[in-house]
Amino acid sequence: MAKRKSVGGQAVIEGVMMRGSKGVATAVRKPDGEIVIDRKDIIPYSKRYKILGIPIIRGFVSLIESMIIGIQTLNYSASFFEEDVKEDDKPSAFEKVFTGIFKDKSDDAMMFITFIVSMVCAFGIFFMLPNFAANLFKKVSLFNNNILLNIIEGVLRVAILILYMFLVGKLKDIKRVYQYHGAEHKTIFCYENEKELTAENASKFVRFHPRCGTNFLFLVMLVSIILFSFTKWGSLWERLLSRLILLPLISGVTYELIKWLGNSESKISKAIAFPGLMLQKLTTCEPDLSQLEVAIAALKAAEGIDDEAKNQNQE
Repeated sequence: MAKRKSVGGQAVIEGVMMRGSKGVATAVRKPDGEIVIDRKDIIPYSKRYKILGIPIIRGFVSLIESMIIGIQTLNYSASFFEEDVKEDDKPSAFEKVFTGIFKDKSDDAMMFITFIVSMVCAFGIFFMLPNFAANLFKKVSLFNNNILLNIIEGVLRVAILILYMFLVGKLKDIKRVYQYHGAEHKTIFCYENEKELTAENASKFVRFHPRCGTNFLFLVMLVSIILFSFTKWGSLWERLLSRLILLPLISGVTYELIKWLGNSESKISKAIAFPGLMLQKLTTCEPDLSQLEVAIAALKAAEGIDDEAKNQNQE
Protein backbone atom coordinates (compact mmCIF):
# COMPACT_ATOMS: atom_id res chain seq x y z
CA MET A 1 0.00 0.00 0.00
CA ALA A 2 1.27 3.46 -0.89
CA LYS A 3 2.38 5.74 1.90
CA ARG A 4 0.26 8.88 1.80
CA LYS A 5 2.10 12.18 1.57
CA SER A 6 1.00 15.77 1.21
CA VAL A 7 2.81 16.56 -2.03
CA GLY A 8 0.86 18.28 -4.80
CA GLY A 9 1.75 20.05 -7.97
CA GLN A 10 0.90 21.69 -11.25
CA ALA A 11 2.22 21.50 -14.78
CA VAL A 12 3.67 24.71 -16.21
CA ILE A 13 5.29 25.65 -19.52
CA GLU A 14 8.02 23.03 -20.11
CA GLY A 15 8.09 22.22 -16.43
CA VAL A 16 6.42 21.22 -13.19
CA MET A 17 5.68 22.99 -9.93
CA MET A 18 5.58 20.91 -6.73
CA ARG A 19 4.39 21.88 -3.25
CA GLY A 20 6.10 19.89 -0.53
CA SER A 21 7.24 19.99 3.09
CA LYS A 22 10.14 22.34 2.28
CA GLY A 23 8.21 24.82 0.14
CA VAL A 24 7.20 25.38 -3.46
CA ALA A 25 9.63 24.36 -6.18
CA THR A 26 9.31 24.95 -9.91
CA ALA A 27 11.57 23.06 -12.31
CA VAL A 28 11.73 24.18 -15.96
CA ARG A 29 13.72 22.76 -18.84
CA LYS A 30 15.18 25.70 -20.75
CA PRO A 31 15.47 25.71 -24.56
CA ASP A 32 19.15 24.72 -24.22
CA GLY A 33 18.16 21.59 -22.24
CA GLU A 34 19.26 22.79 -18.81
CA ILE A 35 16.86 22.23 -15.89
CA VAL A 36 16.53 25.30 -13.67
CA ILE A 37 14.84 25.15 -10.27
CA ASP A 38 13.24 27.93 -8.27
CA ARG A 39 12.33 27.08 -4.68
CA LYS A 40 10.48 29.32 -2.29
CA ASP A 41 9.73 28.70 1.38
CA ILE A 42 6.01 29.34 1.58
CA ILE A 43 4.02 28.64 4.73
CA PRO A 44 0.31 28.14 3.87
CA TYR A 45 -2.09 30.64 5.45
CA SER A 46 -4.02 27.71 6.92
CA LYS A 47 -0.92 26.92 9.04
CA ARG A 48 -0.11 30.54 9.90
CA TYR A 49 -3.52 31.31 11.33
CA LYS A 50 -5.54 28.72 13.25
CA ILE A 51 -8.91 30.09 12.12
CA LEU A 52 -7.91 29.58 8.47
CA GLY A 53 -7.02 25.95 9.22
CA ILE A 54 -10.55 25.01 10.23
CA PRO A 55 -12.09 22.36 7.93
CA ILE A 56 -14.12 23.87 5.05
CA ILE A 57 -12.50 27.30 5.58
CA ARG A 58 -9.04 25.89 4.82
CA GLY A 59 -10.34 24.54 1.52
CA PHE A 60 -11.38 27.94 0.16
CA VAL A 61 -8.17 29.56 1.47
CA SER A 62 -6.07 26.81 -0.16
CA LEU A 63 -7.92 27.27 -3.46
CA ILE A 64 -7.17 31.01 -3.61
CA GLU A 65 -3.59 30.41 -2.51
CA SER A 66 -3.10 27.68 -5.12
CA MET A 67 -4.46 29.92 -7.88
CA ILE A 68 -2.08 32.73 -6.96
CA ILE A 69 0.93 30.39 -6.76
CA GLY A 70 -0.19 28.81 -10.04
CA ILE A 71 -0.18 32.14 -11.85
CA GLN A 72 3.21 33.04 -10.38
CA THR A 73 4.80 29.76 -11.46
CA LEU A 74 3.27 29.98 -14.93
CA ASN A 75 4.74 33.45 -15.34
CA TYR A 76 8.10 32.16 -14.11
CA SER A 77 8.15 29.28 -16.61
CA ALA A 78 6.98 31.54 -19.45
CA SER A 79 9.85 33.95 -18.81
CA PHE A 80 12.32 31.42 -20.25
CA PHE A 81 10.52 31.28 -23.57
CA GLU A 82 9.74 34.93 -24.25
CA GLU A 83 11.32 36.40 -27.33
CA ASP A 84 14.29 38.62 -26.69
CA VAL A 85 13.21 42.22 -26.48
CA LYS A 86 14.96 44.32 -29.07
CA GLU A 87 16.68 47.48 -27.96
CA ASP A 88 14.68 49.60 -30.38
CA ASP A 89 11.33 48.18 -29.16
CA LYS A 90 9.41 50.87 -27.34
CA PRO A 91 6.82 50.18 -24.62
CA SER A 92 3.21 50.81 -25.61
CA ALA A 93 1.22 53.75 -24.25
CA PHE A 94 -0.64 51.36 -21.94
CA GLU A 95 2.65 49.94 -20.58
CA LYS A 96 3.95 53.45 -19.91
CA VAL A 97 0.81 54.46 -18.01
CA PHE A 98 0.62 51.15 -16.12
CA THR A 99 4.28 51.31 -15.07
CA GLY A 100 3.90 54.97 -14.15
CA ILE A 101 1.01 54.19 -11.81
CA PHE A 102 2.35 51.04 -10.11
CA LYS A 103 6.11 51.64 -10.62
CA ASP A 104 8.14 48.73 -9.12
CA LYS A 105 4.89 46.98 -8.12
CA SER A 106 3.69 46.74 -11.73
CA ASP A 107 4.38 42.97 -11.95
CA ASP A 108 2.39 42.28 -8.77
CA ALA A 109 -0.41 44.54 -9.97
CA MET A 110 -0.56 42.76 -13.33
CA MET A 111 -0.69 39.38 -11.57
CA PHE A 112 -3.56 40.59 -9.38
CA ILE A 113 -5.47 41.87 -12.41
CA THR A 114 -4.83 38.58 -14.22
CA PHE A 115 -6.16 36.68 -11.20
CA ILE A 116 -9.35 38.79 -11.02
CA VAL A 117 -9.96 38.54 -14.78
CA SER A 118 -9.44 34.76 -14.63
CA MET A 119 -11.95 34.44 -11.78
CA VAL A 120 -14.52 36.57 -13.59
CA CYS A 121 -14.12 34.59 -16.83
CA ALA A 122 -14.36 31.26 -15.00
CA PHE A 123 -17.51 32.39 -13.17
CA GLY A 124 -19.03 33.61 -16.42
CA ILE A 125 -18.30 30.43 -18.39
CA PHE A 126 -19.00 27.82 -15.73
CA PHE A 127 -21.76 29.52 -13.71
CA MET A 128 -23.46 32.34 -15.59
CA LEU A 129 -23.68 30.57 -18.96
CA PRO A 130 -25.16 27.24 -17.72
CA ASN A 131 -27.50 29.10 -15.34
CA PHE A 132 -28.83 31.28 -18.14
CA ALA A 133 -29.22 28.23 -20.42
CA ALA A 134 -30.99 26.20 -17.71
CA ASN A 135 -33.45 29.02 -17.18
CA LEU A 136 -34.76 28.45 -20.71
CA PHE A 137 -36.13 25.10 -19.52
CA LYS A 138 -38.30 26.94 -16.97
CA LYS A 139 -40.76 27.73 -19.73
CA VAL A 140 -41.50 24.01 -20.02
CA SER A 141 -43.89 23.00 -17.23
CA LEU A 142 -42.21 19.59 -16.89
CA PHE A 143 -38.95 21.24 -15.79
CA ASN A 144 -40.43 24.10 -13.77
CA ASN A 145 -39.02 22.77 -10.51
CA ASN A 146 -36.14 24.07 -8.36
CA ILE A 147 -34.37 20.74 -8.05
CA LEU A 148 -34.78 19.80 -11.72
CA LEU A 149 -33.58 23.20 -12.91
CA ASN A 150 -30.51 22.96 -10.67
CA ILE A 151 -29.77 19.48 -11.97
CA ILE A 152 -30.07 20.70 -15.57
CA GLU A 153 -27.75 23.61 -14.75
CA GLY A 154 -25.26 21.20 -13.18
CA VAL A 155 -25.33 18.84 -16.16
CA LEU A 156 -24.76 21.77 -18.53
CA ARG A 157 -21.87 22.97 -16.34
CA VAL A 158 -20.19 19.55 -16.47
CA ALA A 159 -20.76 19.38 -20.25
CA ILE A 160 -19.11 22.80 -20.71
CA LEU A 161 -16.16 21.71 -18.54
CA ILE A 162 -15.61 18.51 -20.54
CA LEU A 163 -15.93 20.36 -23.86
CA TYR A 164 -13.48 23.01 -22.67
CA MET A 165 -10.93 20.38 -21.61
CA PHE A 166 -11.31 18.53 -24.89
CA LEU A 167 -10.89 21.59 -27.11
CA VAL A 168 -7.97 23.05 -25.15
CA GLY A 169 -6.22 19.69 -25.27
CA LYS A 170 -6.15 19.88 -29.08
CA LEU A 171 -3.71 22.80 -28.96
CA LYS A 172 -0.13 21.69 -29.58
CA ASP A 173 1.42 23.76 -26.78
CA ILE A 174 -1.22 22.64 -24.29
CA LYS A 175 -0.51 19.00 -25.13
CA ARG A 176 3.05 19.56 -23.92
CA VAL A 177 1.68 20.95 -20.67
CA TYR A 178 -0.60 17.91 -20.36
CA GLN A 179 2.46 15.67 -20.74
CA TYR A 180 4.12 17.46 -17.85
CA HIS A 181 0.85 17.06 -15.95
CA GLY A 182 1.16 13.32 -16.46
CA ALA A 183 4.81 13.48 -15.36
CA GLU A 184 3.76 15.26 -12.18
CA HIS A 185 1.27 12.52 -11.27
CA LYS A 186 3.63 9.64 -12.08
CA THR A 187 6.40 11.21 -10.01
CA ILE A 188 4.11 11.74 -7.01
CA PHE A 189 2.91 8.14 -7.25
CA CYS A 190 6.53 6.94 -7.37
CA TYR A 191 7.31 9.01 -4.26
CA GLU A 192 4.20 7.85 -2.41
CA ASN A 193 5.13 4.23 -3.07
CA GLU A 194 8.62 4.93 -1.71
CA LYS A 195 10.41 3.87 -4.88
CA GLU A 196 13.70 5.43 -5.91
CA LEU A 197 12.97 8.66 -7.75
CA THR A 198 14.21 7.88 -11.24
CA ALA A 199 12.51 8.56 -14.56
CA GLU A 200 12.42 4.84 -15.32
CA ASN A 201 10.67 4.01 -12.01
CA ALA A 202 8.18 6.87 -12.33
CA SER A 203 7.27 5.85 -15.87
CA LYS A 204 5.82 2.57 -14.56
CA PHE A 205 3.03 4.31 -12.62
CA VAL A 206 -0.32 5.50 -13.97
CA ARG A 207 -0.84 9.15 -14.82
CA PHE A 208 -4.26 9.46 -13.08
CA HIS A 209 -4.15 10.72 -9.48
CA PRO A 210 -7.14 11.12 -7.10
CA ARG A 211 -5.84 14.42 -5.67
CA CYS A 212 -5.59 16.03 -9.10
CA GLY A 213 -7.05 19.45 -9.82
CA THR A 214 -9.16 17.86 -12.56
CA ASN A 215 -10.81 15.72 -9.87
CA PHE A 216 -11.32 18.84 -7.81
CA LEU A 217 -13.04 20.70 -10.66
CA PHE A 218 -15.36 17.78 -11.41
CA LEU A 219 -16.29 17.33 -7.74
CA VAL A 220 -16.94 21.08 -7.46
CA MET A 221 -19.56 20.59 -10.17
CA LEU A 222 -21.20 17.70 -8.31
CA VAL A 223 -21.13 19.42 -4.91
CA SER A 224 -22.58 22.58 -6.47
CA ILE A 225 -25.56 20.62 -7.85
CA ILE A 226 -26.39 19.40 -4.34
CA LEU A 227 -25.94 22.74 -2.57
CA PHE A 228 -27.62 24.83 -5.26
CA SER A 229 -30.67 22.57 -5.07
CA PHE A 230 -31.46 24.17 -1.72
CA THR A 231 -31.57 27.67 -3.24
CA LYS A 232 -34.57 29.40 -4.73
CA TRP A 233 -34.75 29.70 -8.53
CA GLY A 234 -35.47 33.42 -8.50
CA SER A 235 -34.37 36.13 -10.91
CA LEU A 236 -31.09 35.81 -12.83
CA TRP A 237 -29.26 38.17 -10.47
CA GLU A 238 -30.62 36.41 -7.39
CA ARG A 239 -29.42 33.06 -8.73
CA LEU A 240 -25.98 34.38 -9.64
CA LEU A 241 -25.59 36.07 -6.26
CA SER A 242 -26.52 32.87 -4.41
CA ARG A 243 -23.96 30.94 -6.43
CA LEU A 244 -21.26 33.51 -5.77
CA ILE A 245 -21.99 33.43 -2.04
CA LEU A 246 -21.94 29.63 -1.94
CA LEU A 247 -18.66 29.28 -3.87
CA PRO A 248 -16.44 29.39 -0.73
CA LEU A 249 -18.59 26.68 0.89
CA ILE A 250 -18.55 24.53 -2.25
CA SER A 251 -14.76 24.77 -2.63
CA GLY A 252 -14.30 24.07 1.10
CA VAL A 253 -16.49 20.96 1.05
CA THR A 254 -14.80 19.73 -2.15
CA TYR A 255 -11.35 20.23 -0.63
CA GLU A 256 -12.23 18.01 2.34
CA LEU A 257 -13.66 15.44 -0.06
CA ILE A 258 -10.47 15.44 -2.14
CA LYS A 259 -8.33 14.97 0.98
CA TRP A 260 -10.48 11.99 1.98
CA LEU A 261 -10.27 10.47 -1.50
CA GLY A 262 -6.49 10.77 -1.44
CA ASN A 263 -6.27 8.84 1.83
CA SER A 264 -9.02 6.25 1.40
CA GLU A 265 -8.96 2.85 -0.27
CA SER A 266 -12.68 2.17 0.23
CA LYS A 267 -14.97 1.17 -2.64
CA ILE A 268 -17.09 4.29 -2.04
CA SER A 269 -14.11 6.62 -2.39
CA LYS A 270 -12.97 4.83 -5.54
CA ALA A 271 -16.47 5.15 -7.04
CA ILE A 272 -16.59 8.89 -6.27
CA ALA A 273 -13.09 9.44 -7.68
CA PHE A 274 -13.67 7.36 -10.84
CA PRO A 275 -15.33 10.06 -13.04
CA GLY A 276 -12.59 12.58 -12.19
CA LEU A 277 -9.90 10.01 -12.89
CA MET A 278 -11.44 9.32 -16.30
CA LEU A 279 -11.50 13.05 -17.04
CA GLN A 280 -7.74 13.04 -16.56
CA LYS A 281 -7.58 11.22 -19.88
CA LEU A 282 -8.33 14.67 -21.30
CA THR A 283 -5.97 16.70 -19.09
CA THR A 284 -2.93 14.42 -18.95
CA CYS A 285 -0.77 12.73 -21.59
CA GLU A 286 1.97 10.14 -21.32
CA PRO A 287 5.27 11.94 -20.63
CA ASP A 288 8.70 10.99 -21.91
CA LEU A 289 11.69 10.33 -19.65
CA SER A 290 13.06 13.87 -20.04
CA GLN A 291 9.78 15.32 -18.75
CA LEU A 292 9.78 12.91 -15.81
CA GLU A 293 13.29 14.11 -14.97
CA VAL A 294 11.96 17.66 -14.66
CA ALA A 295 9.09 16.56 -12.42
CA ILE A 296 11.50 14.59 -10.21
CA ALA A 297 13.80 17.62 -9.90
CA ALA A 298 10.83 19.73 -8.75
CA LEU A 299 9.66 17.15 -6.21
CA LYS A 300 13.13 16.66 -4.75
CA ALA A 301 13.51 20.41 -4.30
CA ALA A 302 10.05 20.78 -2.75
CA GLU A 303 10.75 17.96 -0.29
CA GLY A 304 14.38 18.93 0.34
CA ILE A 305 15.58 15.45 -0.65
CA ASP A 306 18.86 16.62 -2.17
CA ASP A 307 19.47 18.82 0.89
CA GLU A 308 19.06 15.82 3.18
CA ALA A 309 21.47 13.76 1.06
CA LYS A 310 24.09 16.56 1.20
CA ASN A 311 23.77 16.81 5.01
CA GLN A 312 24.20 13.07 5.39
CA ASN A 313 27.32 13.11 3.22
CA GLN A 314 28.80 15.96 5.27
CA GLU A 315 28.20 14.04 8.48
